[in-house]
Amino acid sequence: MATCLLYASFSMGQGYPADPNQKQSDFHWPKGKKMAISFTFDDARLSQVDNCIPLLDKYGVRGTFYVLPENLIKRTEAWKEAVKTGHEIGNHTLYHACSENFDWSRKYSLEETTIKQLSKQLDSSNAAIQKLLGVRAVSFAYPCGQKYVGKGVNTKSYISLIAKKFETGRGWRDEDENDPMYCNFAQLNGMEMDGKSFDEIKLLIEDAKAKGKWLVLVGHEVNNGGDQTTLLTTLEAICKYAQDPSNEIWIDNVHNIASSIIKQRR
Repeated sequence: MATCLLYASFSMGQGYPADPNQKQSDFHWPKGKKMAISFTFDDARLSQVDNCIPLLDKYGVRGTFYVLPENLIKRTEAWKEAVKTGHEIGNHTLYHACSENFDWSRKYSLEETTIKQLSKQLDSSNAAIQKLLGVRAVSFAYPCGQKYVGKGVNTKSYISLIAKKFETGRGWRDEDENDPMYCNFAQLNGMEMDGKSFDEIKLLIEDAKAKGKWLVLVGHEVNNGGDQTTLLTTLEAICKYAQDPSNEIWIDNVHNIASSIIKQRR
């Protein structure tokens, strides 16, 4: 684990150059763009409707929000307005099932869940999203980035389940941007945005642009500071930078970018 984290910090431009042997992607972005960025946020936290969505709307930027139905209910009307302005609503499971190593996850842990049970939970979550917001979720985010059920010799990946039910599945704290010619849509790389300054994120943007890749950023709370929080100053700076035509960046929600890539790859 420590080795992976160390490599991730180097590969994200924090004191170590990008791999000079990695060639530019063969993919051609539309309208002369050199790369793409997607803002994604998990859990349907209140700060997302209070702080994040108004900021994105100010710049006409559309994000993807992977929601939990129990949180969606708290601010349903606000989420309906978000849908109207082009933001995408994705599925984040019904109970946010993660490893039983987390004490808060033991009631619905992945280790004690079967593929069949998880399938039903995903369907229930999709049904709740459809009922509350009138939209069908085609994008999914793995809670805590974990992609398995069971334990020991009975551990099974549920990536294939996501591939059957959704257009895309997104991870978390991954090590690289997505090459549009080769990325696995059922397990897109998601790179952490929480707690990062604009200068830190800009290194990722420059690396992705040099390779012609798709940078999928992941946030949770959105505020001026705090734990697991995307900083408002960082978010606004990215919006401004990405919308400068000279930077040749396509910034949009996951579904819009993924569907465009899928069409070209076909």
